Amino acid sequence: MSEKIYSSQDAATPIVIVGHVDHGKSTLIGRLLHDTDSLQDGKVAQIIESSKKRGLKIEWSFLLDSLQIERDQGVTVDSTRIPFRLGQREFVIVDAPGHRQFLRNMITGAADAEAAVLVVDAQEGAREQTRRHAMLLHLIGIRHVIVLLNKVDLLDFDQAKVEAVEKSVTELLNKLGLEAALFVPASARDGDNIASRSERSPWYKGPTLTEALASVPSPASRSELALRLPVQDVYRFDNTRYVAGRVERGRVRVGDTVIIGTQKTPARIASIESWHTAPHVSASAGQSIAVTLEPDVIPDRGDLLHHADAAPMEASRVRVRLFWLRQEPLRVGEHFRLRLATAEHAVTVTAIDKVVDLDDLTEHPGTEVPPEGFAEIVLSAAENIQFDPFTPGTTDGRGVLVDRQQRIVGGAPIIGPATIADGEKVIHPSASTVTVQDRERAKGHKGSVFWLTGLSGSGKSTLARAAETRLFADGVDVTVLDGDTLRAGLCKDLGFSEADRTENVRRAAEVARLLRDAGQVVIVALISPLRSDRDLARQIIGDGFEEVFVDADLGTCEQRDPKGLYAAARAGKISGFTGIDAPYEAPAAPALRLVTGKDSVEAATKTLVTFVENTVRNKTGARAQS
Repeated sequence: MSEKIYSSQDAATPIVIVGHVDHGKSTLIGRLLHDTDSLQDGKVAQIIESSKKRGLKIEWSFLLDSLQIERDQGVTVDSTRIPFRLGQREFVIVDAPGHRQFLRNMITGAADAEAAVLVVDAQEGAREQTRRHAMLLHLIGIRHVIVLLNKVDLLDFDQAKVEAVEKSVTELLNKLGLEAALFVPASARDGDNIASRSERSPWYKGPTLTEALASVPSPASRSELALRLPVQDVYRFDNTRYVAGRVERGRVRVGDTVIIGTQKTPARIASIESWHTAPHVSASAGQSIAVTLEPDVIPDRGDLLHHADAAPMEASRVRVRLFWLRQEPLRVGEHFRLRLATAEHAVTVTAIDKVVDLDDLTEHPGTEVPPEGFAEIVLSAAENIQFDPFTPGTTDGRGVLVDRQQRIVGGAPIIGPATIADGEKVIHPSASTVTVQDRERAKGHKGSVFWLTGLSGSGKSTLARAAETRLFADGVDVTVLDGDTLRAGLCKDLGFSEADRTENVRRAAEVARLLRDAGQVVIVALISPLRSDRDLARQIIGDGFEEVFVDADLGTCEQRDPKGLYAAARAGKISGFTGIDAPYEAPAAPALRLVTGKDSVEAATKTLVTFVENTVRNKTGARAQS
């Protein structure tokens, strides 16, 4: 039986096309494909017919707007990859969305591009999305940028006006360390300077867009780089164990000795298997393969197989360029999983070194990363992370951050290891291998935190304990964190100053988060009088935080006065008492409001228990009032 060598053909060059909404990306791509005879038969007729129905001239963007929502809204909502050929050279055009709410899709669409075409409306100039897209090109490492100044016909191809726009875009790119390889004045709708030179701009002596694309440097062959084979899975059939994965770069041959993961176990490639064909003797970048090893060691998913003389970097602290996708700020101390190829690592944000101001594109130190913001941060893990620093146009170092609900919340290309500053606290939190989903299946409910806030005497502890009893009887794994209980132990060193109250809330929130992560339902009964402190608790706990306002007016609470605190405060024996000489800031929009000034304990407890049950068992339950 003959043996076979895996070979990877030269890959097409990815080119990402980006630009502010309505600056003409989709029109450009449609026109480009038409002018280079890259459209399927009948496509032009379809475009003409679609345009006529809408009372428009020929609208090239209809070629790409295959989703009805795109035509309804007039924006591109997802990244589209289009095979494209210029002469003998193959390209992949990536049409990345430009509207702000669709930037999440762009980061995956543009990540492997070798070069970019930045489309700028010559009449409008650089806009907010132009800045964001330029920043993203900088973030993911694209250095070959062609700027297409579109709609130059609206400026009557006036050279002076075009050069003024060119100057402003150049200044924008320079702030990010980017330099445009070329500026092409064009009209995508009419085809000026797209595939043929325009007679309306005789002063322009540079190449057309197609000529500029043809001159984009070809990506280096990844087969010539050091071997990286991330383990996707391990299978056993009969008496043979197969290690499956995709060769991300380099070559591997039968007989090679490889090193496995951070445990650095050596093994020999005994075979490269294939189904329905002869065995292979070699495989290279881009090939998905299964190998057998001698000795029969068992790698873990995410382990990297590599040659001994070309190992990847290893570090438990890494610096990453972050494109933050969440609508809430990112702060130091938050926990995520870093996905890198097939590996996942529990990581903590331990530093925010630089934050980009999108108004002027300057970098400055920061305490948080704003929604959809850009930054350079440090991530710490409990174990070493194997990686190759991010390289433009490759998969090296292309990490993403994932939250507890398995949602991607940030693009995180790894720049390199992070050094430890003098006097810095080095913390490496360990993470459980038991997943949130495992705990939910075992307990029959999800972990959540119900933060009961209200004046002293409003009934927080009474309701928390009553609800605890009923929920436990119903099979809910529930814990109560009561303010006085915490101050008797964990927080006994704290007083009642504003700073100590904030620290009391912080400690309670950290404990509640740990219990929530363990799958428990946590009821916190804490006055927590300031909105800022409760916002801090919400930020620490994250998903599953529910604010419950135990609402009883001051007169009612003072009349009850179960601990004699109000009387002591009125007598001047206690200072800084909430409601007397310290403020209480009621929640503006709590998830649940229990009016304990008029409702019975029984009724309020029933409402709270129902709300908790509906929330943690994923039943339909809206915000409620008792």
